[in-house]
Amino acid sequence: MLSEIQKLFLGDAPGWYKSTILGFLFFNPILLLILNKTSPEQAGFILGWILLIQFIFTLAMALKCYPLQPGGLLAIEALILGLTSTDTVYYEIQQNLKVILLLIFMVAGIYFMKNLMLTIFTKLLLGIRSKTLLSFLFCISAAVLSAFLDALTVTAVLIGVMVGFYRIYHAVISGNNFADENHNYKDNSNINSLNAGELEEFKGFLRDLVMHGAVGTALGGVCTTVGEPQNLLIAGKAGWNFMEFFIQMAPITMPILFTGLLTCIIVEKFSIAGFGNQLPLNVREVFNDYSKYRKENITLKDKTELLIESVVLIFLVLALAFSIAAVGLIGLSVMVLLTAFKGITHEHKLGDAFHEALPFTALLAVFFAIVSVIYDQKLFEPVILYVLAQPEAVQPSLFYVANGFLSAVSDNVFVATIYIGQVAEKIPVGTEQFNNLAIAINVGTNIPSIATPNGQAAFLFLLTSALAPLINLSYLRMVYMALPYTIILSIVGYISIANIL
Repeated sequence: MLSEIQKLFLGDAPGWYKSTILGFLFFNPILLLILNKTSPEQAGFILGWILLIQFIFTLAMALKCYPLQPGGLLAIEALILGLTSTDTVYYEIQQNLKVILLLIFMVAGIYFMKNLMLTIFTKLLLGIRSKTLLSFLFCISAAVLSAFLDALTVTAVLIGVMVGFYRIYHAVISGNNFADENHNYKDNSNINSLNAGELEEFKGFLRDLVMHGAVGTALGGVCTTVGEPQNLLIAGKAGWNFMEFFIQMAPITMPILFTGLLTCIIVEKFSIAGFGNQLPLNVREVFNDYSKYRKENITLKDKTELLIESVVLIFLVLALAFSIAAVGLIGLSVMVLLTAFKGITHEHKLGDAFHEALPFTALLAVFFAIVSVIYDQKLFEPVILYVLAQPEAVQPSLFYVANGFLSAVSDNVFVATIYIGQVAEKIPVGTEQFNNLAIAINVGTNIPSIATPNGQAAFLFLLTSALAPLINLSYLRMVYMALPYTIILSIVGYISIANIL
């Protein structure tokens, strides 16, 4: 029985990984006992940082084992050891309910719009032969959309499009016709044996585009109140509306946006950090054939569905731009409209739309448990107190650096929440110093946090999506590909804040 439990534990994850997680779970209580005897005041603080590092490890190994299970075991242990409480976890989930609703309903709504999205992006893919120009367009399009919609929604669209591209290619070289491109492929062993070299090139091509797009969501997301969840929080504390927020941020965010787009061109042109993969000619022919097939075989029903999706897309853009409701509720409206008018009324067909988002939503809830440990054990407090003790002139740049580092290792929404709350308590709202610190906090939590997938929810969503294993997009590969952006944009952000604010 014991040996069978060992086999079942964490499924088909490597043996060394299972042993490591068990080691964490066994080590933490022992360390807490030792720390309680030797340094009781610092016990929770020290173990809290160790637990955070262990959780980041589970994220880094996401392709070995989905982080929900090992991360969830660490979160449960944290509760048992008293590092946080269920009340704090529930509070964190309540504070982030908008993000959770967005994930559940917006991603599901986008799922029913995939035909339109695939049609648009296929035309873009075939119409532009220059990979550098295509990458630039993906990056700037994601930036503009994120500024008026939100980064998670745009990332969901990118994931849906890339999975659609992959399935079209998979259907063709697996001997199926284009009618099968929506089949949900889980096992790609067959495709690897057919044309491994060509497949790897194609995977690299898709990786490049989705990473440029993901960085674009950060470039645009930092500019407006709706781009990222913490932006709205910061704007609320500062009393800024949409335009005031944009104008206040523009002296910092516009140089960052310009530099980010320039970086996109450079990394593609010179094939830096794994970028520069070209679309194989054979694959281009597959998509040309697919485009012709769709054009020649499109039915009145197909045209009607595309029209419905187009109308609902316009509704989605306007609803998000004018903030008529919480983003998740708009997503629910999109899902209802699309399924109602496209005649999708069977429960099992509706269920397919939730397969992508619900595991990540559960993982996010686990992440909030780790964030609760950070809050209860005051892991970031020494940094906050140190920065606020410095002269006012250097506080914005120090806040930017501190926010950037802490956002990269934890979560930018949480860091922004903690910092803007502390600043609002100690500095009068509306003063020049408060405004400068609010700008530094916003930029610091949005830009340097692209360094790691756990820094931004959109990046974490991409890492744990169905797309990541299909294109071999691991945690470390994401960090490596984001590195040029991280270094250049973080430096530009620091220089801008130090010289302008």
